[in-house]
Amino acid sequence: MGAMYKLIILIPPVAEGLALDEGWPEFLHNAERMPGLLREASIRVTAQLFGDHPVSTLHELFFADQTALQAAMSSPEGLAAGQILQQITRGQMTLLIAEHREDEAENLRQYRQDE
Repeated sequence: MGAMYKLIILIPPVAEGLALDEGWPEFLHNAERMPGLLREASIRVTAQLFGDHPVSTLHELFFADQTALQAAMSSPEGLAAGQILQQITRGQMTLLIAEHREDEAENLRQYRQDE
């Protein structure tokens, strides 16, 4: 599978609250209408095992390439989603752009040396 690019939103526990709960559907409405969006994932963290930067929620928006991701972020829907996200987290979030590659476990097993 080729590389995709994704926008990763990290939301710490300090940003959790009424504004986030009430504004999240409006954020999603705009984010899900961003041009070029291929898929998304919402992740609720149930335990933090190690590290100094607590995260309670992750949201990932997947795009075919970095150009598509940048265009989506610059679109009216992307700009609206970003504004809403800033408001509902009170600026307490981290945005990352990442190259995403994945493989199936069955395919990975063919490279194991211990069998």
